[in-house]
Amino acid sequence: MSGTWIEIIWDIVIMLFLLSGTFFIISSSIGILRFPDVYTRLHAATKGATLGVAGIMIGSFLFMYIEYGIVSGKLILGIIFVLITAPVSGHMISRAAYRSGVRLWDQSIKDDYDKAFKSEEQQS
Repeated sequence: MSGTWIEIIWDIVIMLFLLSGTFFIISSSIGILRFPDVYTRLHAATKGATLGVAGIMIGSFLFMYIEYGIVSGKLILGIIFVLITAPVSGHMISRAAYRSGVRLWDQSIKDDYDKAFKSEEQQS
């Protein structure tokens, strides 16, 4: 009897990871379409895609481990790779956009990077 309850709990955990990953990917897609400027779109793309892909890959890893007893090194490396590289690439793309002169949205509250960018230019 305990084996079936544990299997049900694991199935629920796997479904939660897969559904949360799907939710983050869908909300990221909506954010890319709805947000007004490059920076907010990049935020939606990197955060949502990172959490979404990581959730789906964690769910896939747990499924492979629970159902078949396979520890997939490729999935572990994929999870680590996505969690490390996606936020860094989003930051670098937004920094390159800022340095190339892409303007913020007109209704943005403040531009904190402007002060740091100007002081960086004065030092060099």
